[in-house]
Amino acid sequence: MNDFVNTFVHPEDAAALKLMKSIPGFDLVVKKVLDLSYETLLYGINMASKIRLSEKQMPKLYYRLVIICKRLGIDVPEFYLEMNPYPNAYTFGDTRIFLVITSGLLQYLKEDEVDSVLAHECGHILCRHVLYTTMADLLKTGGDALGLLGPFLVPLQYAMLYWSRKSELSADRVGAIISGKDTIVKTQLRLAGGPEEVTGEVNVEEWAKQADSYEEIRDGKTWDKFLQIVATANLDHPFAAVRVREIMKWCDTPDFQDARKYIHEHYAIKNRCPRCGAKVEENWIHCIYCNTKL
Repeated sequence: MNDFVNTFVHPEDAAALKLMKSIPGFDLVVKKVLDLSYETLLYGINMASKIRLSEKQMPKLYYRLVIICKRLGIDVPEFYLEMNPYPNAYTFGDTRIFLVITSGLLQYLKEDEVDSVLAHECGHILCRHVLYTTMADLLKTGGDALGLLGPFLVPLQYAMLYWSRKSELSADRVGAIISGKDTIVKTQLRLAGGPEEVTGEVNVEEWAKQADSYEEIRDGKTWDKFLQIVATANLDHPFAAVRVREIMKWCDTPDFQDARKYIHEHYAIKNRCPRCGAKVEENWIHCIYCNTKL
């Protein structure tokens, strides 16, 4: 990772990844996943069952991802739309990285909130999470069936899920760098409690305090702590209130401002619409393609 990435990787993400890599058999599992051509399997499924977005296929949505990738200095992954009423997005792969969003996400969130989700997923790419995320998914859903057996499998599964939860905190930070604190928090609020017509009047500060109450339980009596370990062991994402509290705290630090400044100085997009990516003229007030104010 370069120095810029190191400034926003969550310390618990880095520590969990280091621990996971130290587990005996980890390198063997990495090789096994790559040897299985799991990427090719996923590519075939995507091409057969989803809509691949491009300059010619839903270009307005496609160029929103392009702009985010340009602002982060990463290559644009394959981009797919999946018919699924559940609002979701995910990124898998290694040499052929792809990003999928569901139809439910587009219906559920506003454009700026969708962009924050895209930025979050691009954060996984920037932080080089994607290979390990793919492995975690494989071990969680089909490790035994694909022959990934061994005495290290179960502890490795739990270690990867633990790391996966921590990796989300780093990706949230990238989402905030691109979309800002308010939008990333608002997006988590929508996904936790419902669309704007339901959650529009939620007090975010009060909601974030729920994470403090949760921490008191998790760090309390031995039995309470054990129950929370059991409750989270099979999750690949942290609880929403915990994520919001973490991102709100980080966005009030100098590191957040430094990261946004770095992005602006190194990956500023000139003469392009920030929404659709189309070329624009200096005297335009609005983009003639998507009507975004310039």
